[in-house]
Amino acid sequence: MNFQGVVLAGGGGLSKALLPVENRPLISYVLELMEASNIKDVIVVVAGDETATQVLENWISNAFDDRLNVEVVSVPEDYETADALRKISHWLITDDFLVVSGDLVSDVPLEAVVAAHRRQDAVVTALLCGRPKLNSSEGSTGSSSKDTTKLPVSDVIGLDSTHQHLLFLASSGQVEKELRMKRSLLRAAGNMEIRTDLVDAHLYAFKRVVVQEILDSRPGIKCIKRDLVPFLIRSQLRLGSSRVTASISEEGSDQPRGGSLENGVDAVSSLTDEVSALLQRVCSNKPSSPWKCCAYVASPAKF
Repeated sequence: MNFQGVVLAGGGGLSKALLPVENRPLISYVLELMEASNIKDVIVVVAGDETATQVLENWISNAFDDRLNVEVVSVPEDYETADALRKISHWLITDDFLVVSGDLVSDVPLEAVVAAHRRQDAVVTALLCGRPKLNSSEGSTGSSSKDTTKLPVSDVIGLDSTHQHLLFLASSGQVEKELRMKRSLLRAAGNMEIRTDLVDAHLYAFKRVVVQEILDSRPGIKCIKRDLVPFLIRSQLRLGSSRVTASISEEGSDQPRGGSLENGVDAVSSLTDEVSALLQRVCSNKPSSPWKCCAYVASPAKF
């Protein structure tokens, strides 16, 4: 598979990547997921001091020797996720690459996300999973009942009617009580469902040349989820890659959820001339395949 993987392992002293989960270091789950999907070239980014980086590098070298080609890179502790991606961008050489959070534990096959990304010729494809449920047992007479109440809303996600195209993404912390969108965004998007029953799994497939150019030209982009992905979505809508009647959906409900989505929506017209030219160049290569931001929605049985 001609894909590179980037694992954002975090920091904080001895990297949390080595914390045990079910008697295995946390990062082993992501690396084995990469290996199972035949993604052999991996860059692990650690935020913090060189000691933590060296400890993690030694463990990976021992555990995955002859299995994966792993480069461990240290970045300053205060770097956010897009900063880290900018720092290691010169290591990226494949047409597309995956970015995965180092604390992801998932059984979603990466090859399925990759296949969807390439089938749509997307600039970004985000893995979305069902919002986890909080299971608890109650009862004082020996009988138990399971409470499967869902955890609080963490993300507000906009999808088209096919659930394949990503039209909006924000964390719940970026919203207030009402969902507000500009008419220009709604006109550009077409038919959009606002979903609160899904979560962003912090796993993204990116088109390398687009992301590298945007990170180089826009130093204000600091965080992948908060800044980079919304910027790509706004760019997609500006180019009119899809056609809004906004509807709110949480497992079929028509009750509104979400909030004021001022962050990102007002910046549709903020593209620089350089990035606008890049978008047009990428799209002109394949006129029948416009600029697309896509979603891979995992099966309810997967996470």
